Amino acid sequence: MASTTATDIISFPRVNAQDTPAEPTPDLQLEIAHILLIDAVGYSKLLVNEQIELLQELNRIVRSTECFRAAERTDKLTRVPTGDGMALLFFRSPEEPAQCALEVSQALKDYPHIKLRMGVHSGPVNRVTDVNDRTNIAGAGINIAQRVMDCGDAGHILLSKRLADDLVEYRHWRPHLHDLGECEVKHGLRLHLVNLYKDNLGNPHLPEKLKRGRRWRQASGAAVRPISAPRSSRFVLIAALLVSVIAFATSFSIFFRRGGTADCTGPFRASCCGSGVYS
Repeated sequence: MASTTATDIISFPRVNAQDTPAEPTPDLQLEIAHILLIDAVGYSKLLVNEQIELLQELNRIVRSTECFRAAERTDKLTRVPTGDGMALLFFRSPEEPAQCALEVSQALKDYPHIKLRMGVHSGPVNRVTDVNDRTNIAGAGINIAQRVMDCGDAGHILLSKRLADDLVEYRHWRPHLHDLGECEVKHGLRLHLVNLYKDNLGNPHLPEKLKRGRRWRQASGAAVRPISAPRSSRFVLIAALLVSVIAFATSFSIFFRRGGTADCTGPFRASCCGSGVYS
């Protein structure tokens, strides 16, 4: 029988990393962000050199705005590049993205070759880390802001109704908020949009996407609904019908009585008037 020495090696089963249970990940932390999405119109049609130059100019324009600098000083700003533009997330007030959009529009007057469209929305977002260990943003808020922006043309500053409802309660915002109604976007989602423009800032014209939608509805009749009569008109109609029925019944009754009363002065008075005496 072989003896066991102290130098014998005791082997343990090898454990693979994939066999170890993953540690539970904490729930994603939701934050309400006030989002400004900026998109360079016609960016994909530019040469690569022109794209780089445009983005450099756009970065300088945005960073020079007072809203951007104020939020950056208080560390209440998240910036995310989007390829042909950027997303700015403010966390203090819904006024911040709207005011920043107006300031960007004002600065663009010195850069007429740069055409932007902007979308503004308030909603929940999550901070996530991308493959480069940099902060990125996900969530419903950023998705809806993207849809809002996609409805606009060059120069437009479009707001979701959710954010616009917060601004419209203030005197200095109300005159510059113009209701556009609903716009259908991806997956049949319908967004209620508001157009922000003032003092030659923004674009006062109806976005082409909404124009096309309205022309389609008018041609197909999809949005045409029967117009119900006002309640007062219904009462008048019912009363008129009742009067007509009563008048008809009265006329019929009078006619029936006259027709049923025969002339009793003839030779057949007995059969007519119930008497056995002839005249």
